[in-house]
Amino acid sequence: MGSALVIRRPDDWHLHLRDGAELRAVLPFSVARFARAIVMPNLRPPVTTTAAALAYRARILAALPAATQFEPLMTLYLTDHTPVEEIARARAAGGILGCKLYPAGATTHAAEGVSDVRHIDAVLARMAEAGLVLEVHGEVTDPDVDAFDREARFIDSVLAPLSERHPQLRIVLEHISTRAALEFVLSARDGIAATVTPQHLLLNRNALFAGGLRPHHYCLPLLKAEADRAALLAAVARGSPRLFLGTDSAPHARADKESGCGCAGIFSAHAGIELYAEAFALAGALERLEAFASFHGPDFYGLPRNRDTLTLLPEAWEVPAHYAFGAGELVPLRAGERIGWRLA
Repeated sequence: MGSALVIRRPDDWHLHLRDGAELRAVLPFSVARFARAIVMPNLRPPVTTTAAALAYRARILAALPAATQFEPLMTLYLTDHTPVEEIARARAAGGILGCKLYPAGATTHAAEGVSDVRHIDAVLARMAEAGLVLEVHGEVTDPDVDAFDREARFIDSVLAPLSERHPQLRIVLEHISTRAALEFVLSARDGIAATVTPQHLLLNRNALFAGGLRPHHYCLPLLKAEADRAALLAAVARGSPRLFLGTDSAPHARADKESGCGCAGIFSAHAGIELYAEAFALAGALERLEAFASFHGPDFYGLPRNRDTLTLLPEAWEVPAHYAFGAGELVPLRAGERIGWRLA
């Protein structure tokens, strides 16, 4: 058995918490592991205003387990009609760190997203002035583009031109899944970074079909080829400060996943740091995990690093087949299987 791994307490820079009873069901998993999290705004209805974001933040804080500390960092959901004035309100409010760009229809609850980024150029310019970060779901929605090529096409046709038009805008390309996205981020101008999920480090697209169709491995962007997974793992193992932790943990009820048109999203918050420890151990780079999980994100967002620590033990545990989730069940990543690290 190896030694315990002690790291500065990490943060999750891409997290879905839902709302109501579902929020109360999943929030404790993240609170046990992370000090802060960027909370996604794709509720129904989406969180498009400062007032809505602050109200959502209050609901999250009210749902915290007793005697725990956790800071939700809020975001606004951009639409074709986001007023420029909303950016000033968000900046003045405090606790809102960025705005989320969902191409309309790109993923779950993205129907009200942006149809053409040119529609929001004035908003992006104001964000750059205010210091708010643009968090991007980077996929085109053109049905003529192969589903596995949508991230690379988005970078070429949307993100690269956008970053040139707004050279002072800080941008996070979220949940990168391809070597093309990795190469863009690592060679881009200053102020561009990316989050990487545990599933895109540990799984390739074969996992979608292992022993039959596996709906709980369906996420967007899709799992990609083994060469893409290997490139992402090698890159985080090298320790680039442009890459940091963002689980994209996205809970959906079993009935919504195991259906004729299942929802995209993988729930990983139950092991939101342990799965990364597995990945870094696989790469022979456990000494790089702390910077990826605890330093690069706050440094990019201009926040202080956390002071307290978290301890991981190299001891395997079996993931439950499901967790309670409001009125339904939630099937986690690695359900019924083992994970090689656990919280002390």
